[in-house]
Amino acid sequence: MNTSGKATTLNLLNFKSLPIRTFWITSIAFFMCFFAWFGIVPFMPDVVKDLGLTPDQKWNSIIVAVSGTVFARLLIGKLCDKYGPRTCYTWLLMLGSIPVILLGFVQTPLQFIICRLFIGFIGASFVITQFHTSIMFAPNIVGTANATSAGWGNLGGGANRLGMPLIAAAVVSFGVAETDAWRYSMIVAGVICFLMGIVYSLFTQDTPNGNFSELRERGELVKTKKDEVSFVNAIKDYRVWILFVIYAACFGMELTVYGTMDDYLQNTFQLERSTAGNLVLSFALMNIFARTLGGFFGDKFGKLKGLRGRVLFLAVILAVEGIMLSLFSGMSGLTFGIVFLVGFSLSVQMAEGATFSVVPFINKKAIGSISGIVGAGGNVGAFVAAMILKSKSAVAEKTAIATSNGLGQDAIDAAQAAASSEAVSSGYFIIGIFVIFTAFVSLAIKFSTEDEKEVAREMKAVPA
Repeated sequence: MNTSGKATTLNLLNFKSLPIRTFWITSIAFFMCFFAWFGIVPFMPDVVKDLGLTPDQKWNSIIVAVSGTVFARLLIGKLCDKYGPRTCYTWLLMLGSIPVILLGFVQTPLQFIICRLFIGFIGASFVITQFHTSIMFAPNIVGTANATSAGWGNLGGGANRLGMPLIAAAVVSFGVAETDAWRYSMIVAGVICFLMGIVYSLFTQDTPNGNFSELRERGELVKTKKDEVSFVNAIKDYRVWILFVIYAACFGMELTVYGTMDDYLQNTFQLERSTAGNLVLSFALMNIFARTLGGFFGDKFGKLKGLRGRVLFLAVILAVEGIMLSLFSGMSGLTFGIVFLVGFSLSVQMAEGATFSVVPFINKKAIGSISGIVGAGGNVGAFVAAMILKSKSAVAEKTAIATSNGLGQDAIDAAQAAASSEAVSSGYFIIGIFVIFTAFVSLAIKFSTEDEKEVAREMKAVPA
């Protein structure tokens, strides 16, 4: 621990350390938010049957689930700067649990879509987690801490593929009808989020030196006009918006690719639904270490080459991500397809970690606001990518259904699957090229000589 109270190592078993306890609680809270956010995904076939969703309604529910998060992330970052992460996370968890619980009671497609829109707000949890770890860890380890907490939190978006069916099986064992199991599972997830809000309020602290309210009482946290100018300058800073696009190119693409990968694997490689789902789950589980690697190498390059080194590593790993996805899109054989998909999964998560090894150094007086803007970029990217895939896939599927009409249901299903596969494949290729382009754009991020010197001084103050 250094003199400011920030942790200089990520010793995960040192529970006496406030930053480490905060790391664990904020990571678990993030995990639960993502678990609930995408908790309905494993049950979508049951929901489609139960509520009678059309293909357009199903796609619309996917799109609103990620688009609602954009506004929440933009807002929550500024709120964190003003009220602190502890208060913001407590309220987000408690209020966010309401639409999760209500999803278990919906009766119409419109009600389902509205609930998914508001459930998307809990995706703003990412911003608070990154803000909280950014102010708890020193510059030498902040990239690794940010990446690890984000990666482990992101696991919730994959763990629900295993966890939600287990919850459903448990409620069925108590006599609940299988057709209603998805409803009870969402209610359980919502209640857990609410309880997590209580835990966050009771067992965390805003900074190593106290909560924002306490710091204000002691005169250690005074909001001045200069701070407001810093916030405005952060909004005007071109680097913030480059990072916005970069996060759209990594986290946004991961959300969309994984959200469509189950169907794509089934349609392209004729895999069983369970096999495809397990493959996607295994890629999501790479968050256990892949994001951490991105933050770790960001920190390492930062030690070697300063802040510029962090940007160079980010550019390289983004380029690898784009190449992997572009190559995967053209694969017709399962073996090579899986190789490039693993490469994409590893590099996209490392790019996410590398992004937030840069974010804390843009403007230290507006970390929350910048984290919110950059985090929102991920959801904007997911929204745009989902719209591209929907437009290509929906048109192709409708055409295939029309041309094969009268040939029997099996022929129609086969034609629809082939059309969807081809359309999504071309969409993946377009996305891959966009990511490669973004890698070159990232090189435009520059830091002043004074910024480099300040971080160098902070690094020298860290114990060996």
